[in-house]
Amino acid sequence: MSKPIVSEDLCIGCGTCEALCPNVFKIEDGKSHVISENCEDCNCQEATESCPVNAISVEE
Repeated sequence: MSKPIVSEDLCIGCGTCEALCPNVFKIEDGKSHVISENCEDCNCQEATESCPVNAISVEE
């Protein structure tokens, strides 16, 4: 199963990941946080590729 990870050091809180996967990512305090490790309901890979600062990675 894929496990999304957000690097808070790199994250700029743009919200793209939350827009693409609102069940997995949530912007809190200006940074993205993983609120669920279940990528079944959305496309975490698209969120990873869409992050403008490459703050998201997905571990297999």
